[in-house]
Amino acid sequence: MLVDGFGRVATDLRVSLTDRCNLRCSYCMPPEGLEWLPKPELLTDDEVVRLVRVGVERLGITEVRYTGGEPLLRRGLVDIVARTTTLRPRPQVSLTTNAIGLARLAGPLREAGLDRVNVSLDTLDRDTFARLSHRDRLPDVLAGLAAAQRAGLRPVKVNTVLMRDVNDHEAAPLLRFCLEQGYELRFIEQMPLDAQHGWRRDDMVTADEILDRLTTEFSLVPDDAAARGSAPAETFLIDGGPARVGVIGSVTRPFCGACDRVRLTADGQIRNCLFAREESDLRAALRSGASDDDLAERWTAAVAAKRAGHGIDDVGFLQPARPMSAIGG
Repeated sequence: MLVDGFGRVATDLRVSLTDRCNLRCSYCMPPEGLEWLPKPELLTDDEVVRLVRVGVERLGITEVRYTGGEPLLRRGLVDIVARTTTLRPRPQVSLTTNAIGLARLAGPLREAGLDRVNVSLDTLDRDTFARLSHRDRLPDVLAGLAAAQRAGLRPVKVNTVLMRDVNDHEAAPLLRFCLEQGYELRFIEQMPLDAQHGWRRDDMVTADEILDRLTTEFSLVPDDAAARGSAPAETFLIDGGPARVGVIGSVTRPFCGACDRVRLTADGQIRNCLFAREESDLRAALRSGASDDDLAERWTAAVAAKRAGHGIDDVGFLQPARPMSAIGG
């Protein structure tokens, strides 16, 4: 198993398939975009599947989440998903996406065995969407969400980042929309993972503020804390249930003590924490002819070195050099 020095066991693997994205969300990257990884540095489809297989068959990985950048931009995505779902024991396979292109791919992904999707949606206002993402693509995102629901990729989860004086007034409207459509909404505190390194804690809309905004229109009762397990979201029953809303307080309510995640970047680096400043190179070993046993050993050593927490509140905290788009969410 992938066990760190504090006894936490990593069973949830996040795999970035590309650092490229077709949006330019201001909390992630500048309007002009970034310098993308050269194609030869990216893992091939076969390399991705092999490393995932090592994780599942030898290291106890039970859930695989494909991310980016924007994973729908990866041409081999459907085949990668199909090959992942043939692994035994079969992992749960999900996708985090901005949903641009999902209207076309939801059906094929479901046929390939994809279990569910998380879709990023920060606003229901078209002008605000264009302001946040520097692209006028809100109709495409909404169409992708609807297609995922029709294809049976349930529960369809929506991830929302509220930004002060930009979209923080939309907390309640977004929740009403998700309730009407049958989506599960998760609010996420903005984290220091932007390429511009412009994040400021004082500018962040906190979990407490999010809940304050929601309780002006909804009755929220904390869900069973014991059922949360290693899930990052605190969930609340809405108006008596059964519908729920989640709040992920990554900064103000850290859940590092129960973290079960490990990340594989698009260029084959293992990251034992989203905020890690060190990486372990599996790509070089893989391309040098390493055996599955050797890859598993390197992976195990990488996770064993995981720190107790992300350290955002530490005086010496340094933001990771890679932005979220290059790490994988």
